[in-house]
Amino acid sequence: MTDPVWLAAWGLVGIFVLLALHVPVGIAMALAGVAGYGLLAGFGPALAMIANETSSNLASLELATIPMFVLMGAFASMAGLSEDLYRLAYALGGHRRGGLAMATIGGCAGFGAVCGSSVATAATFGRASLPSMLSRGYDPGFAAGTVASGGTLGILVPPSSILVIYAVLSQELVITLYLAALVPAALAVALHLLTIGVYARWRPTDAPTGPRAGAAERWAAVRQSWPVLVLVAVVIGGMALGVFTATESAAVGAVMTLGFARLRGVLSLARMKQALAETAATAGMIYVLIIGASLFGYFAAVTQAPQALVEQVRASGIPVWAAVTVIVAAFLVAGAVFDEVAAMVVTMPFVLPLVMSWGFDPIWWGVINLVIIELGMLIPPLGLNVFVVKGVAPHIPLGAIYRGVAPYVVSNLVRLGLLLGFPALTLWLPTVLKG
Repeated sequence: MTDPVWLAAWGLVGIFVLLALHVPVGIAMALAGVAGYGLLAGFGPALAMIANETSSNLASLELATIPMFVLMGAFASMAGLSEDLYRLAYALGGHRRGGLAMATIGGCAGFGAVCGSSVATAATFGRASLPSMLSRGYDPGFAAGTVASGGTLGILVPPSSILVIYAVLSQELVITLYLAALVPAALAVALHLLTIGVYARWRPTDAPTGPRAGAAERWAAVRQSWPVLVLVAVVIGGMALGVFTATESAAVGAVMTLGFARLRGVLSLARMKQALAETAATAGMIYVLIIGASLFGYFAAVTQAPQALVEQVRASGIPVWAAVTVIVAAFLVAGAVFDEVAAMVVTMPFVLPLVMSWGFDPIWWGVINLVIIELGMLIPPLGLNVFVVKGVAPHIPLGAIYRGVAPYVVSNLVRLGLLLGFPALTLWLPTVLKG
């Protein structure tokens, strides 16, 4: 127990034991980090470490991005921007076979650009699009699976709070990660739409066609959706073109969505208080997670366990891609027992140095982690988005929803394989825009 490397290993085991006991991941990492560092350097310095790491994270400008984007999502929901997006997507493609499902995917992707939350996106479209699909004869499991899978786009399409967490812990730029996620996000939407098209041809009765919208109805949907189109252009375009930093973009987006809610007459003092309370609760939870991860990461760095792990793997002679495949598979298995975000954050002090020692870009690895997290939100027994949709539509059996997400799980695995095999899909856009 006195050997630093073994102490780090026991700290990692302790975290997973605490997680199994339902201790919040931030608290679990903080306890392991402080206890481990206290055994190494004394509990006086360990308590000082708590103060230093907490103050530095609370003062971080990059972390200030998170509450601003969460607030933007709350105001966007209040203003009804999700319904606008769904109406627009339905007017443009709802007449095709599986068109309502395709409209749901398009709406989820668009709402993800103003929300950044997978759970919020799934819950919102569970209310906005699921009743419409069911009323037009869609198979309940496939309809619910479409909403659950579309909801995962909320964390991949920038802005994404998980990418901010990764950026802070890996000391990378948030804006670079956001740019790197754009092509994988477009690929995700394309593969989801392809999945719907193939499924609708295979089982046409599960995804029937809808009525064709006339030209007047389409233009009305476009006019109704102008706020969200302008918002996406300003927030994402402003970051991509270097007009705003990620934090400035988040603040501008929050002010714009507040203005849209006021313009539509849906802003009240009670709803403002609710939005601020939800934002404070979500941001507080994320700050606790990051502070806990910082404390454990500092302890792990002091033990030099990550460097020892790198040397051990190099000495083993395992082929690089075989090792990467094992790591990815381990994350997917861990997601069946623990939350995928927790698995990423807890193991980052050990896995990221290992991946970088093989010459891989940490930006690429961050996007790979995000795709793995998306998969973890769909696969049993956790499948967080599946349970969110189940909560919105309790009459649909849980087993039917899992069957409904199965085609999208295959789609996500294909995307994961493409991103692993072709890192340029992730790194091309940041390289071009930086150049």
